[in-house]
Amino acid sequence: MPLAGKGMLLTSMDIDPSDEAEFNRWYDREHLKERVAIPGFLEARRYVAHDGKPKYLSLYSTATFDVLDSPAYRTALANQTDWSKTNIARFKNMIRAVARITISCGQGRGAALGIIRLRPTGDMDGLRSALRNQFDPHALDGIISMHLIECDPALSRPITDDPSATNPGAGDWFVLIDATDVNAIPAAAARIAGNAACKPLVITSGVYNLMWDLAKSDI
Repeated sequence: MPLAGKGMLLTSMDIDPSDEAEFNRWYDREHLKERVAIPGFLEARRYVAHDGKPKYLSLYSTATFDVLDSPAYRTALANQTDWSKTNIARFKNMIRAVARITISCGQGRGAALGIIRLRPTGDMDGLRSALRNQFDPHALDGIISMHLIECDPALSRPITDDPSATNPGAGDWFVLIDATDVNAIPAAAARIAGNAACKPLVITSGVYNLMWDLAKSDI
């Protein structure tokens, strides 16, 4: 699979403009490296919205899904640095998806990312099959790879949330479209959003530009 590993953590959030410079400094100088250093984490990527909300998006790949509920990861969550606590408290509109990578087609990763959020109901196997039939990167210029990640409802909760709060999106799925350029994404996204099996399930969609990435071998 073009995506490394079998598990993925997706986080996305907005931040007040007055806090944005420090937020980006923290992400770039501490947070990404700290997370990739956790045993089982393989790589991380940061994005900023070209057309979508929330503004910032990060993807973290793990060797297995179980890494995302491992003692090492839970210890990291329970022992945030003071700098982390300050910035996490400023998150707005946070999305936190702890997911299995169930489909990954193509080769490599692109400079732009399309994302479609789905809320599946009914026949999960049928929906998965319908999506797989649309995942043909070679049929569309500028599309490098396409992926499906499926959230674990028990683990997918923003860390800023009240633990007792309901979270109707905890079991959502995300389609990820890796592309060479933002202009290549709409045609590929239309294959998903316009598909009869998928169209009623679409919650949101967006297009993001890659800011930078970090692999385990880089640290």
